Amino acid sequence: MSVRPFRNIKRRKTKEIKVGNVKVGGDNPISVQSMTNTLTTDTKATINQINKITEEGADIVRVSCPDESSTFALKEIVKHVSVPIVADIHFHYKRAIEAAKNGAKCLRINPGNIGDESKINEVINAAKDNDCSIRVGVNAGSLERDILEKFKEPCPEALVESALRNIKILEDKNFLNFKISVKSSDVFLSTSAYRQLSKKCDYPLHLGITEAGGFVSGSIKSSIGLGSLLMDGIGDTIRISLSDDPIKEVQIGNEILKSLGLRNRGVKIISCPSCARQAFQVIDTVKVLEKKLSHIKAPITLSIIGCVVNGPGEAAFTDIGITGGGKGNNMLYLSGIQNEKILTDNIIDRVVSEVEKKASELEKQ
Repeated sequence: MSVRPFRNIKRRKTKEIKVGNVKVGGDNPISVQSMTNTLTTDTKATINQINKITEEGADIVRVSCPDESSTFALKEIVKHVSVPIVADIHFHYKRAIEAAKNGAKCLRINPGNIGDESKINEVINAAKDNDCSIRVGVNAGSLERDILEKFKEPCPEALVESALRNIKILEDKNFLNFKISVKSSDVFLSTSAYRQLSKKCDYPLHLGITEAGGFVSGSIKSSIGLGSLLMDGIGDTIRISLSDDPIKEVQIGNEILKSLGLRNRGVKIISCPSCARQAFQVIDTVKVLEKKLSHIKAPITLSIIGCVVNGPGEAAFTDIGITGGGKGNNMLYLSGIQNEKILTDNIIDRVVSEVEKKASELEKQ
């Protein structure tokens, strides 16, 4: 029995699929995805961005393949990256076939948009022959015309009907290595569609609030939408869609999972907003520590609290903690226990040292 049952999230049981070397669904960790915004044909820039995204903690990266030159570029790109690549395909079935042959490990398509049955068969055969999965990517902005005519406007039922239609196409061809998304820029529409779909199938779900906006608004919308679904156990892989640097998408995605205890990677900082009681500059300290500890991958909790009102209580439940004290004498906590007093000028160096020491211990276990 869990010590804190109120933190337990019972994940929805889904089928397991493979996206390259990443297992998605089943009991596997929820994976974080992002997408490049370089020209795919600029292989040097695309490879560089993929590797930066990967270093930040992405498990899977998607690239746009609007033309033959882009799918051809995949052959070179996949040689220089360590994560599976998803090829973003919209209409032309040949682009999907080319992408699968040139190293993509997943095709983001809507089978219903690909064309007649013979073209769908060619795409599925290419996916099978090249150990390539498929993401059925339903989007409120590009629903099938007959579904829009039926429902008059994008709604949860319309997205689910589109998803089920495309699922049946793949099932009829005995292709089951796929995941599904039902995205919208509207939080209510997206979450309702995902909840409905989760009750109608057991395939892995890729979560996202599409075209969520800039860094602040997009992060908030995504956190509300994805957070509510993840807390209910829905979701096997996620992407935060921001009009910003893809690295920030990965940061936000990992922070959402970290906050819910669904994936612990890196340092989780608990810090106060600061007030007149603070014994040291909390905000500046946290900003510096975030940068200096960004290389840590081990799951470590750190509390940075400016005074003794809540400081000792927070430190009691973190691996490392600092609580502000009078006359520049601040208390260092290790594993919830008082260790020694630390002068304000020494806080950053000492915290970094203790975190790196803890990370090294965890890596040896």
